[in-house]
Amino acid sequence: MIYREMTKEDYDAAYGLWENTEGMGLSAADSRGEIVRFLERNRGLSHVCIATDGGLAGTALCGHDGRRGFLYHVAVDGQHRGKGIGRGLVTRCLDRLRAEGIAKCHLMVIGSNADGQQFWSGIGWELRDSILLYSHST
Repeated sequence: MIYREMTKEDYDAAYGLWENTEGMGLSAADSRGEIVRFLERNRGLSHVCIATDGGLAGTALCGHDGRRGFLYHVAVDGQHRGKGIGRGLVTRCLDRLRAEGIAKCHLMVIGSNADGQQFWSGIGWELRDSILLYSHST
């Protein structure tokens, strides 16, 4: 497996993975233009894992607002799960955040995504049930 920074050239394969990942929520914010803008704004923070056959095995979008980090679309192809790829992607993202002086990272998991919840709690992330998420379209 090869881990590297995610680039705009990874978009088609990444979107295909996200579309086929149960529990993954996609929206207009996941269009090519929006993802490219995210990658440009957060250079060096998002990562992919490439399988030995050259296919995309996993993704992790990572960014920060100068104070807190955020992870999005951490996904591993079903045939590559259980090999530590998700953990490897997350570790790389957190290392890059720390290098930029970001000490805390958040993520969102859709309430019905039991696999996602199990993964995150299994690698030591804390469920913050005292925080409510509010959204507003601009």
